[in-house]
Amino acid sequence: MQKPRLAAWQIWNMSFGFLGIQFGWGLQMANMSAIYEYLKAKPDQIPLLWLAAPLTGLIVQPIIGHMSDRTWGRLGRRRPYFLTGAILSTLALILMPNCSALWMAAGLLWILDASINISMEPFRAFVADLLPEEQRTSGFAMQSFFIGVGAVVASAMPWMMTNWLHVQRGVGNAIPLSVRYSFYIGAAAFFTCVIWTIVTTKEYPPENLEAFRRQKATSPGMLHGAREIGAAILAMPRTMRRLALVQFATWMGLFCMWLYFAPAVAHSVFGAPDANSPLYQQGAEWASLCFSLYSLVAFLVAFLLPVLARSIGTRGTHALCLLCGAAGLLSVGVIHQPRLLLVSMAGVGIAWASTVSMPYVILSGAVPAERTGVYMGIFNFFITLPEICASLALGWVLVHWLHGNSLTVVLLGGVCLIVAAILMRQVPAQEAAAVREPAAQTV
Repeated sequence: MQKPRLAAWQIWNMSFGFLGIQFGWGLQMANMSAIYEYLKAKPDQIPLLWLAAPLTGLIVQPIIGHMSDRTWGRLGRRRPYFLTGAILSTLALILMPNCSALWMAAGLLWILDASINISMEPFRAFVADLLPEEQRTSGFAMQSFFIGVGAVVASAMPWMMTNWLHVQRGVGNAIPLSVRYSFYIGAAAFFTCVIWTIVTTKEYPPENLEAFRRQKATSPGMLHGAREIGAAILAMPRTMRRLALVQFATWMGLFCMWLYFAPAVAHSVFGAPDANSPLYQQGAEWASLCFSLYSLVAFLVAFLLPVLARSIGTRGTHALCLLCGAAGLLSVGVIHQPRLLLVSMAGVGIAWASTVSMPYVILSGAVPAERTGVYMGIFNFFITLPEICASLALGWVLVHWLHGNSLTVVLLGGVCLIVAAILMRQVPAQEAAAVREPAAQTV
């Protein structure tokens, strides 16, 4: 089927739901550790409590991808999953800040993470479904733009509630009102943005609808689905196998940063002797601001990625962006002025913008169109697996090998990004149909 080119406003509409999804992710990433601590979790419990997120993604994403490949109804192929995930995520976001016990928060994180994955995973396949190959770079770059916007606003929302709207802080171990209101706003944003995409964007039916229905009828059941997912893993195209190694190294580097950047800044840049020092709180707050900055840079850079990809290709663009991120993380080791960390995070923002778009551009041109959903889900194994490894191993490595020096873990993250950039050389070149769109059509 020859897919028509879409205007910039149509690409905007089909990607707008990602803004709501990122509200959910951003609130979860920025606040769950604190919520656990408000509910009296011990510090050594928090990494294990966080394991819900990668384990859920590992299970849910390929299943949803497989199911959405084989769905067609009144709402189309992917949109039923957008809607289901949005309803469940909205309810979980409303309930999360009202938890009164640790087990409730841990259970809701499983539900929230699974629900977000139900909406998010088909969005990657949505681009490949609706856009011709030469426009996919713009489609994934638009998703990167909304990821950046959502991350900036969601991460900063509790701070804005307190400092701009003068919402009172919590007392003792109570979850602060600023966090509660932020989750309520996030719930509304998630549902509204996803509904916008569902209402404004139509899907194309399978090329042979009767053959599609016959195939679906002959292979019902979850057992058959599990077999098909397993067969898809064994039959991964060569490009996807090489790109999976890049993803693993990239996300291991990012998790090194996410888990230990704040303590590294507090101890190494602000000179905090321990976590009880006022300097530690200042360092942690500055690290949070640095995270907001890299998200801001990411959504600005998203506009430039299609232009750069037309010039040096998707492989070269992603490798260059990863090296910018590596330079940013490695520079933390020699910085002693807090403001210079903002420059470091600008490099990370460039890498982040590319990480959430360029690999998917390459992948979408390398897998069979009728199996895009399941392969997008399998591809996310190589995001969740490094997160599981980081959660289980980095704490032990920090204590037994690195003598508690969290800065070294951040530097290790920079090394991982260099490895990922080198591995990009092994990814087969995708000749540039996907990046040769006229400048007037870029977004």
